[in-house]
Amino acid sequence: MKDQAKIIAALLVGAAAGAALGLLLAPEKGENLRGDIADYVNDLVENAKNKAQNAAGSVKEYSSNAVDSVKSKYNDLVTGAGNVVDSARGTAEDAISSAKNYAQNGADEAKGRVKSAASDANSAIQGA
Repeated sequence: MKDQAKIIAALLVGAAAGAALGLLLAPEKGENLRGDIADYVNDLVENAKNKAQNAAGSVKEYSSNAVDSVKSKYNDLVTGAGNVVDSARGTAEDAISSAKNYAQNGADEAKGRVKSAASDANSAIQGA
């Protein structure tokens, strides 16, 4: 894999050198040749700037989308956690209410038994 990259790099360097030599050896006046070289370099610089701006825009858009995605997931988690807390609170309140009712029913039943026993004891005392 590294050998292929070296070969491609060498080909690109050779192509650039060939293009530069072709321009230098062209049958044009020096002033025209320098102008052509300057135009070519300016075009390369302009293309590099455009590519850099496009890349920066893509990175900015990607990062913005990533931030929005993280915010959305965070909000979903917070909402889900709130729902779990509310559900747990409701379950706990139901359990407490049931326990209170059970305790009240037990107390009422015990109270009735005590009254019944007291009544029976009173009847036994009266009958003796």
